[in-house]
Amino acid sequence: MTDLSKITCIEDLRVVAQRRVPRMFYDYADSGSYTQGTYRANEADFAPIQLRQRVAVNMTGRSTRTTLVGQDVAMPVAIAPTGLTGMQHADGEILAARAARNFGVPFTLSTMSICSIEDVAQHAGPGFWFQLYVMRDRDFIERLIDRAKAAGCTALQLTLDLQILGQRHKDIKNGLSTPPKPTLANLINLATKPRWCLGMLGTRRRSFGNIVGHAKGVGDLSSLSSWTAEQFDPELNWGDVEWIKKRWGGKLILKGIMDAEDARLAADSGADALVVSNHGGRQLDGAPSSIRALPDIVQAVGRDIEVWMDGGIRSGQDVLKARALGARGTLIGRSFLYGLGAFGEAGVTRALQIIHKELDTTMAFCGRTDINTVDDSILLPGTYPVPVLG
Repeated sequence: MTDLSKITCIEDLRVVAQRRVPRMFYDYADSGSYTQGTYRANEADFAPIQLRQRVAVNMTGRSTRTTLVGQDVAMPVAIAPTGLTGMQHADGEILAARAARNFGVPFTLSTMSICSIEDVAQHAGPGFWFQLYVMRDRDFIERLIDRAKAAGCTALQLTLDLQILGQRHKDIKNGLSTPPKPTLANLINLATKPRWCLGMLGTRRRSFGNIVGHAKGVGDLSSLSSWTAEQFDPELNWGDVEWIKKRWGGKLILKGIMDAEDARLAADSGADALVVSNHGGRQLDGAPSSIRALPDIVQAVGRDIEVWMDGGIRSGQDVLKARALGARGTLIGRSFLYGLGAFGEAGVTRALQIIHKELDTTMAFCGRTDINTVDDSILLPGTYPVPVLG
């Protein structure tokens, strides 16, 4: 086992992942659309938020345990759905699901995963969630929902902000496609990643496991490219949300809410939770960061629906700040991907350990011993975003 005790922050994991993961897949995970302004703001906008340090408070008996859509979790963190996770590291989704299970946090599998629902189900814990993209092929969507049910997924996360695709310049420059283009630059770069190459040679999971062999007319990687280009549905609407909720019949989480009006519609839809998310800055560049959008949305929906957020979380302090501003839970995407790309399952575990320890310690310094008592009184007034809408 690699000794990861000297890995002390998520940035340490990112540096190793950048060295070990082929450029086209590292850049796929670590980039935003167009100018990448929103992508950068997601992380940067946490920094000005200052914490109130309290002293002479009994710090014993601390607990970060809480619930997300009724499920007990070790901390208010879940692993976000991320496409091509299995290209950051061989069998990536399986390894991340196993790390999440052992740590006691939920794992969300993307529709665009490399490992299939059925493969991951054999390794996931009780917090195994599935993320759904709405495709034009409704028959495929129905079967995908049924497969998630059969695999024991306990919640469905419906992503609403990918009806069309935001342009990510790095993906175009790297020739990221399905299948990837074997350009000279890519081949040279692959030659410098022997650990990654050996891992991929040792697994049979190198395609989109939820799609190939399940969608009509998609039997291999070459046919998948044209299928995905045609399938994202620009006509997605709230009527589709109602239909999916009825078909699923279980806990429903709506991801991609950035506007108070949409938050009210999400609450009215009967969903169990919404995620304040701008898709990691990968869709609408120029949108506000998730942490800045959060207070307005919390104010708009009150207690009618659980409000979570994702985007820019790189530490336990970020989790605590989000919780203080009203987010019941948070999702981490890049933070766990860095760990996965760097050290596989052990790296994901290390990412969770880093976030948990910092969350626990910072909460104590702010005078709280129970995550469920944290609110904006732990923040220094004037340093954090407040609702601006009436």
